Amino acid sequence: MSESKSVQAMWEAYLHSIGETPETTEKQYTAWYFCDNEQDANALAELVRAGQKRATAGALWSFEHEQEPLPQINDYSVIIDWHGTAQCIIRTISVDVVPFNEVTAEFAQTEGEGDGSLAYWKEVHWQFFTRELAEYGKQPEETMPVVCEEFEVVFR
Repeated sequence: MSESKSVQAMWEAYLHSIGETPETTEKQYTAWYFCDNEQDANALAELVRAGQKRATAGALWSFEHEQEPLPQINDYSVIIDWHGTAQCIIRTISVDVVPFNEVTAEFAQTEGEGDGSLAYWKEVHWQFFTRELAEYGKQPEETMPVVCEEFEVVFR
């Protein structure tokens, strides 16, 4: 994903707010959007900005397929909208890998989507994982490992 000027500007503004600069900091970040379509990417970014969405979940199989490292505690991410405009900066505060069918109602509520219920979480994530995994010939399973990441907004 190419980095926009707004991403760089937000990162530099965040560093300045904590008394650091790109030259003096050891902090690094990635920039990304939620989901796989414009409507959801923009809506979920807004939920994060509003403080309602404080977690996200991804299929471990996708991380493995993309050879992408799992999020780690204290990772920083610049959340962007579908068009690459920076929306906020988050810091990862916990990461757990659990089977899909063992994701808790508490986690679903922390994710802050829809009505906040586990039933809603399962429905929309099953649909997303079905689309995502189909790209490389897999289907979701009740016991598939899910990366459950909780985060806090550190800069708006």
